[in-house]
Amino acid sequence: MRNRLSTNIITRHFQEYSSIYTFIMVLFLMGVIFGAIIVNSLSSHQKEDLFYYLNQFFGQIGEGKMVPPEELLKLSFIHNVKFAGLIWVLGISIIGFPLIFILLFIKGIVVGFSVGFLVNQMGWNGLLLSFVSLLPQNLLIIPVFIFISACSIGLSMKLIRKIFIRQSLPFQLVPVFASYFMVYIGAMAIITVAASIEAYIVPALMKSILSTIAK
Repeated sequence: MRNRLSTNIITRHFQEYSSIYTFIMVLFLMGVIFGAIIVNSLSSHQKEDLFYYLNQFFGQIGEGKMVPPEELLKLSFIHNVKFAGLIWVLGISIIGFPLIFILLFIKGIVVGFSVGFLVNQMGWNGLLLSFVSLLPQNLLIIPVFIFISACSIGLSMKLIRKIFIRQSLPFQLVPVFASYFMVYIGAMAIITVAASIEAYIVPALMKSILSTIAK
């Protein structure tokens, strides 16, 4: 019974916000594509400088001179929680919700640029490195950002209709904001798992791949 209720709630959520999910996922993918295109617009000198620092970073990983996992976990957690928190706050602010689209687009650019640069400079090895360094944690982080963005945009649109358009919506502030707060708590929990993967699993995968490439 409880499982069926949870399934119904999830189904209703995705049905209600289906157009928002479609738009923000397309926007994110556009950011990824744009980020990959930016790589080709860099000059050879800029690419050489970036690749020099990247090689130094890879060298440190290969030698085991990494930031301690606990510190990396802390940094990753704080960064992603702040990003998700900003999206969450923009949803409450009503007029700030268009900035959510910009943030998701920028996130897509960062991912696209990272993958595109590695592939541009290292070919198939770069693709493999991007696969182990970016994919594990982002399999959780990106869906979380998309989910909290959809909830934030949905809340903003309801508030706009209620306050400015004066629509008679069945809208009770306390339950709605309580649910919205729980969305952020759930996002923090998943971000903690993703940060743990980035801190404890990804460095080991990268070290293994780099040692294989170096042979």
